Amino acid sequence: MSTKSVTGTETEKNLLKSFAGESQARMRYEMFAKVAKKYEMFAKVAKKEGYEQISAVFQITADQEKEHAKKFFRFLESGSECEITAAYPSGVIGNTRQNLAAAAGGENEEWTLLYPKFAQTAREEVCNSHIPSYYKCYFSILLL
Repeated sequence: MSTKSVTGTETEKNLLKSFAGESQARMRYEMFAKVAKKYEMFAKVAKKEGYEQISAVFQITADQEKEHAKKFFRFLESGSECEITAAYPSGVIGNTRQNLAAAAGGENEEWTLLYPKFAQTAREEVCNSHIPSYYKCYFSILLL
């Protein structure tokens, strides 16, 4: 299987969207952690509301989102610029129950809709076995 550059492809845009999404997710979790940043922010809200264990889970998840963003960023090729258009959640930090629902919804959308689609696009465009595998195994093998 031959591999070609991701520069200028839809896969490059998808990788950048993934990087942006994971980076923003981390910040939202961190805010949920304060009001309990996403997971860190969720964690701070949870802690303030007395949910120490939930706060700890949000903080761990924020750290994981940072690692996910790093992995997506590493697939991008240095020196290229890529313009993307994407929608991301904005500005809502609720109570712990609302933050848990928002976190679950976001993670479910990534796993069931976005990343399978991005993996298929990468297979069709660049045949880089590592990129589709990363999307496919997002929560399992490659992140252990």
